[in-house]
Amino acid sequence: MVIGYICADLGNGTVAWRLHIRRSQLALLHDVIVAVAAFFLALWLCGAPWGGRADDPVLWAGMPLFVLCCIISFRAFGLYRGVWRYASMRDLLAIGMATTTAIVGYLPILAFTSPVQDLPGSFPAAAWLVLTFLLGGPRFVYRYFKDSRSGMQMTGAAVALPQPVLLVGAGDGAEQFIRAVSNAPQPKYRVVGLLDEKGSRVGRRIHGIPILGSIDDVAAVVGKLARRNNRPERLILTKGRDKIQPVMVRQLLDEAEKLGIELARFPAVQERPTRTARAAMTLRPIEVEDLLGRPQAALDRSELGDWLGGGCILVTGAGGTIGSELCRQIAEFAPGRMVLLDNGEFNLYSIHLTLQEAFPELPVQAVICDVRDRDALKRVFRQTLPDMVFHAAALKHVPIVEAHPCEGVLTNVIGSRNIADACLEFGAQAMVLISTDKAVNPSNVMGASKRVAESYCQALDVLAPRAGTGTAARRTRFMTVRFGNVLGSAGSVVPLFQRQIARGGPVTVTHPDVERYFMTVHEAVELVLQASAHGGRANAQRGKIMVLDMGRPVRILDLAEQLIRLAGLQPEKDIPIAFTGLRPGEKLSEELFSHLEPLTPSPVEGVRIASPRPVDHAILSRSLGELESAASTGDQNRVLALIRHLVPDLTTPPRDEAGRERPEELRRS
Repeated sequence: MVIGYICADLGNGTVAWRLHIRRSQLALLHDVIVAVAAFFLALWLCGAPWGGRADDPVLWAGMPLFVLCCIISFRAFGLYRGVWRYASMRDLLAIGMATTTAIVGYLPILAFTSPVQDLPGSFPAAAWLVLTFLLGGPRFVYRYFKDSRSGMQMTGAAVALPQPVLLVGAGDGAEQFIRAVSNAPQPKYRVVGLLDEKGSRVGRRIHGIPILGSIDDVAAVVGKLARRNNRPERLILTKGRDKIQPVMVRQLLDEAEKLGIELARFPAVQERPTRTARAAMTLRPIEVEDLLGRPQAALDRSELGDWLGGGCILVTGAGGTIGSELCRQIAEFAPGRMVLLDNGEFNLYSIHLTLQEAFPELPVQAVICDVRDRDALKRVFRQTLPDMVFHAAALKHVPIVEAHPCEGVLTNVIGSRNIADACLEFGAQAMVLISTDKAVNPSNVMGASKRVAESYCQALDVLAPRAGTGTAARRTRFMTVRFGNVLGSAGSVVPLFQRQIARGGPVTVTHPDVERYFMTVHEAVELVLQASAHGGRANAQRGKIMVLDMGRPVRILDLAEQLIRLAGLQPEKDIPIAFTGLRPGEKLSEELFSHLEPLTPSPVEGVRIASPRPVDHAILSRSLGELESAASTGDQNRVLALIRHLVPDLTTPPRDEAGRERPEELRRS
């Protein structure tokens, strides 16, 4: 801060010296003056104005020592690092602690230093009160002045008026939002009230903003505010996804649509990419995850750290939706190194780059390899010797696999067998197969192929350890984790609907009654890791399948309508919905368990255990050899016949000699 200039004329030029005084130095000067004033005022309050005579040694010996104690304490507590413009309760607490320390430090001087010991006994208490008031008062007065001046500047300038908003939630998120609005020099929003989701805080206030009602009172509160010319233009949800039920979000979305008000979400601190003031004021639209998500299960991070830390982790399908999220979450637990295996160059490059940027100290190796290629896989395993393998590589799009059953079998069945055999041969500690609910009572080749892969891993998992040289290899743990659809994954219905809405419709739904299980990719992978950590230590669960708790199934028609509303449009009025009929291999609803799979309890929250009947490994190996031979030669009829033999509950319709479905045959759902 420039206070002035000193200029001198030296004949052929003028030299100017700038006198720079920093704001912190001004604050220090202010506090020195305050300490001197506090000393005299404290004496006056104690009944000894000016310490008697003007030349009284009690006065002039005690005052410098008092000021010295104050300055040392003030600097120790950082009173000059704060900005007066943003003085807060934290600054007031620091002032109180600094003042207390200064007075406590001055007490020995009062007790043992002559002639200072002649000061009144009530002097310390009086000095503390005066000093605290004189230090804190100017700071908060300055902040009030700056806030008022900023408000007047905004009123006089040609800027948009703040948008009136009604906050949903009367907790920490609401308090942070109100504080961020108050501190903003040009706030975009003006909070006119709050709604408490439980209704227990109605009638109270947060930073002066009243809590006007519960979530059930949205329409009444908005009407009341409208009569006061304070109608909110936006509802802002201040609760995190893990703190509010999706049914409540859907209720708010419906109410907002009726009232013609936009619904937005204030992200929690951990969801913001940065911690800047600008990020604190950034709202996000309500997303499908807010409508369908569930409270997150509590994870045992110490168990995950013991399970994943330090070893070599290999992830197949590393560039896919599940595979890339597996990579990101596994990297957080500090494995010794990671091997990313994928058949797609760009996806592999993307996840490799992501891990390099986020975890620069983690050794990461990207490998292009097709899981169908047994020899190439062996070379990869021989070079990397992974301790743990997460097998996410698969063909998952039902109609495409239905049209190309040989390709689906080669990737989903033979590829999984190749990975499992390599784990066994090279002594991996564990393999985790990522499976799907479509493997239960399958109605398509994709689901049946995943069921065969499950059976092969089950068969290996229950094999008794060999004696002799192969003992270590035979103790490899083979685990299968089964779950439903992942929101936003490649090929998912959600991105499809969003593209159709962006084009103006129609949104295509196969059948008005079709429903599916959904889970966010982040939650699914968390539970996969937790289930694998538990299953790897539970030998009693060998041969069993871990199934993630997917909650209740969601009707796809309801999902389509919600996505249209999230776009600020109305179903059928703005965006039409068309029914196209079930696709090849599709059924109305999926199942997570078969009636032939008895359930057993699991100690892992969000995970259940299915007990399918295991298949003999030797018999299954011979069948898979035949299946590989038929698929490699493109013999679809032979492939389908073998699949039906391996999965008796498969309900795909018969095909003609060319492998096409017979249209007159009805598919059971």
